Amino acid sequence: MNIPEKFEILIITLSDRAYRGEYKDLSGPKIREKIKEFFSLAGWSYNVNLTIIPDDASILSDLLINAGNNYNIVITTGGTGIGPRDITVETVTPLLSKEIPGIMEFIRIKYGGEKPNALLSRGIAGITGKSLIYTLPGSVRAVEEYMTEIVKTLKHTIYMQYGVDKHDSS
Repeated sequence: MNIPEKFEILIITLSDRAYRGEYKDLSGPKIREKIKEFFSLAGWSYNVNLTIIPDDASILSDLLINAGNNYNIVITTGGTGIGPRDITVETVTPLLSKEIPGIMEFIRIKYGGEKPNALLSRGIAGITGKSLIYTLPGSVRAVEEYMTEIVKTLKHTIYMQYGVDKHDSS
């Protein structure tokens, strides 16, 4: 099995206020920036779609079910905390066929040592349909931290996801 000739990537921002236009989404564009850096260095072709939705489990679930067949990578931002409107983790978890807990655990521990509030994020990673999915917190700083760590393993993760036998040490 080979990796896709062109990766289709969906970035979903969950935010009631950004959806209503009360403020500009900065987290989704930050993810896109980090994805662009990764794919440029890897030399892989890609296309990114960004969407903003309210904190609504049914909208997110429908989007993810469709995305699982149409996108190679899905990254969400927002909704991973413990507030009453934080529904991302509960919505994504039942859709996963495989969980990848190590990357998110590592990020929480690494950044939680300096900023204990980082330990309150419940972000998860895994596979749904043909999509690799990561759920990130909603702050730009958290997105920067999470994406910095995720891209370190992303190439190997993609190879594993597609059954490509490359023992790349980078």
